[in-house]
Amino acid sequence: MSKNIKMIALDLDGTTFDSRGNISEETLESLKWAHINGLHVVVCTGRVWDKLPMGVFKIKGLEYVITSNGGMITDVIREKVIYENPISPEYVEKVMKILNDEGFSVEVSVDVSIGGRAYIDAREYHHIKEKGSDFRSPEYVLNTRNPVDELHKFVLKNKLHVENINMVFQNMSDQRRMEQVFGKMSGITMTSSFHNNLEIGGETTTKASALSFLLEKLGLTHKNLMAFGDSPNDLSMIQMAEIGVVMGNAGEHMKCHGDFVTLSNDENGVSFAIRKLLTKNGKNCIF
Repeated sequence: MSKNIKMIALDLDGTTFDSRGNISEETLESLKWAHINGLHVVVCTGRVWDKLPMGVFKIKGLEYVITSNGGMITDVIREKVIYENPISPEYVEKVMKILNDEGFSVEVSVDVSIGGRAYIDAREYHHIKEKGSDFRSPEYVLNTRNPVDELHKFVLKNKLHVENINMVFQNMSDQRRMEQVFGKMSGITMTSSFHNNLEIGGETTTKASALSFLLEKLGLTHKNLMAFGDSPNDLSMIQMAEIGVVMGNAGEHMKCHGDFVTLSNDENGVSFAIRKLLTKNGKNCIF
């Protein structure tokens, strides 16, 4: 099985990054080994291109980065976007109308990814800056979200290029209710990357769809893919991969879908799985 693996797809948060947001030297060495042995190493994250941590670019031989849960693929070497799969303008309008009609104040945090950048309403941004938040990381918001006046109007003005609409909930009852509302809507995908968020993408926007495009471009198939993840937004690529690896820190609802459950992200789980499944007795040679 391992002889056929030609691509490694890596989620970032909770997977390649440890709980402190770092990539360990051990993980970097294992990915370097994969690159030297001819494997394509692809980052596949829910994050937007504009705010990718610099640690990502320490990965030796990194060629492609899939962002916004499959909404965009960037050729890192050529610094060129080679694939976009945004939400259709019609459904951008529908989703934003629902959120606007709900009249959420501070109970739900909404940000929207457009053209590789993530935007948040300026009022919310400054509220978090001044008073903090008890249901999402203030530091993360302030470092990764761009404040704009009247987010709703800004999104509609740029509705042709919306990759992702992200909601973070203070109250789980609100999350469950909105999950039911959006679950009935055709023309979108809905996923989650952590326990109190929902993310809306285009009708065919998934990590698996973006990877399928990339595999075909490189003359490969899903039989050549090994994918790593820990959250529901990773499920599509884990299920399509020849080897789907679930992190040890993932929930039980994820572990039952993987071909292999590795160690946690704080125990170098990515490196462990590469050594265990792609090398012989831990030595630097493919089976």
